[in-house]
Amino acid sequence: PSQPITITPATEGCKITMAIVSDPNPPLNVRSAPMVAEGNIVGKVDNGTYVTVTEEQNGWLRIDEPAGWISKQNTQTSCSQVTERINFAPNGNSAIIRGQIIGPGSHKYLLSASAGQTIKVIKLNPEGVFPAIIDPDGNILAGNPYTDADRNEWTGTLPVTGDYSLQMDSNFRGFDYQFSVEVN
Repeated sequence: PSQPITITPATEGCKITMAIVSDPNPPLNVRSAPMVAEGNIVGKVDNGTYVTVTEEQNGWLRIDEPAGWISKQNTQTSCSQVTERINFAPNGNSAIIRGQIIGPGSHKYLLSASAGQTIKVIKLNPEGVFPAIIDPDGNILAGNPYTDADRNEWTGTLPVTGDYSLQMDSNFRGFDYQFSVEVN
């Protein structure tokens, strides 16, 4: 079998709602305007701090605590809402999906499959989150975040043809995720 392809979420061109401060020379300066200028430092934030982002402008993020602007390149950010389609390599039938949600959000991966095919999903990072596996009719087949969150693996025969969704939701600070998908 061919090597699985790796799929990661988009990180640009989207709304960012939270960031983690990650400055090579901490602490990170908070400025009164989205520019480096003499005398416009209004505060500092330590690495590892979660900050709420209210606006993005030319590589700067506006935060509300302390109020001001920080350089986006000195933070870790993620798109809060992501929908990606899983397209296997030619003659391939597997993919590794890895990404990060920072702050609240939802990352969804769509997989087109046919009734009768078998899908196998395996969580690859122990501290990660298992995706909810949702059929084209909206039924959760496995990985319900409320009743089935400790799951590490699921194999099932698909009931209908269409787009299946592998979805992870974050209500608070977010998490890293990594899982494999194989369709036979």
